[in-house]
Amino acid sequence: MNQLLHLRKAHKNDIPGILHLYSQPEIDDGQILDVKDAERIFAKISDYPNYHLYVAEFDNTIIGSFAILIMDNIGHMGAPSAVVEDVVVEPTMQRKGIGRKMMEHAIMLAREANCYKLTLSANIKRERAHAFYQSLGFIKHGYSFLIEL
Repeated sequence: MNQLLHLRKAHKNDIPGILHLYSQPEIDDGQILDVKDAERIFAKISDYPNYHLYVAEFDNTIIGSFAILIMDNIGHMGAPSAVVEDVVVEPTMQRKGIGRKMMEHAIMLAREANCYKLTLSANIKRERAHAFYQSLGFIKHGYSFLIEL
């Protein structure tokens, strides 16, 4: 399957397929934006430098997605850092190497941008996701804090 898997930057017409992926119960309790709101946000994302949404396609169907932001920094001697968000794979296609290929692609993008680190966060309840990220070489580092707004 990996030979037929295609990773690329998302386009506006990919939004319905991406929203379908986000409709999984584990992602935002199955709630999703409507297409018009998602298109508006996608346009804003497209204006950011170095912030891109990617899709994984198999047989002309979107089966995975992730977002990556590469940020410039004044600290760390000016080395940029990268953040991955919204990693999702179609449930029927999980455990087939798609998430691994997507994350390997994100790591490659961060390396090509000379980032000193690539970070992500995963819900504390998603133990399978934790094991997956650790299998890719990610380590638990520090604490993640949030304020619900």
